[in-house]
Amino acid sequence: MAYMTLSELKQLKNETGLSYEEIAERSGVPLSTVQKVFSGVTKSPRSDTLFKLSRAFSPIKDTSVALEPAFEPGSRAPFQRQGTYTIEDYNRIPDNRRVELIDGVIYDMTAPTTVHQHLVMFVSTTIYNFIQSNHGDCIPFAAPTDVRLDILKDDRTMVQPDIFIVCDEKKIDGKNVKGAPDFVAEVLSPSTRKKDMTKKLEKYADAGVREYWIIDPENGQITVYNLENNCELFVYSFGQKVPVNIYNGKLKIDFGNMPKYITKWYNENWQLIIE
Repeated sequence: MAYMTLSELKQLKNETGLSYEEIAERSGVPLSTVQKVFSGVTKSPRSDTLFKLSRAFSPIKDTSVALEPAFEPGSRAPFQRQGTYTIEDYNRIPDNRRVELIDGVIYDMTAPTTVHQHLVMFVSTTIYNFIQSNHGDCIPFAAPTDVRLDILKDDRTMVQPDIFIVCDEKKIDGKNVKGAPDFVAEVLSPSTRKKDMTKKLEKYADAGVREYWIIDPENGQITVYNLENNCELFVYSFGQKVPVNIYNGKLKIDFGNMPKYITKWYNENWQLIIE
């Protein structure tokens, strides 16, 4: 994994004039970490931090959209028909390449961080335990599972939500889910933030998802959209109990009771402090 040295990064910052905020946004490294690295507080950054910071000084591009080295299904030609791909194209992509298809655009799914995966496991396990202990009929899922949101009208969208619940067993077959889940939660990553907060919100609302959570590890927040009730919006912070509306609040995810292997990455204000 190639990356620039700290001295090279500092020189490029002076040459380009990028602010700490711009570097954080372009690299995906938390702002607090960027400030520590360039101010000299962190004298020996980890190699993966240097690698991410190096990306901030590359030409601006949408890193969530699959370009090189992704290839057309069944060939070695780069993706060139963004906006026109269908479920048929999606099904021809090799299983070892994880992507999503939204409105005909193929998006690469980059490997998630350990914090991301711990949060997915914490939330999905809490949901699973609640359903099991209450002998519920709904079925919980965690990524990667393909979901075709609208099988009647939309042949250009196939998503893989981080966490979701399906209460109609007829939507489930041995391969994927056909139809809108009742509940969806996405854990934000730098490469998926814009997509999860805009495109997916719209697609989930249009398809009939009843409730959508956006879990933001960087800022320690959970945004809840109660889509079946005039799209009511609630914002919670890590440390609070967040009610699941499809269960009328009988199920609450207690983010104040997260395991230490998650909480150790956060400061007292629930800001991510990975370096």
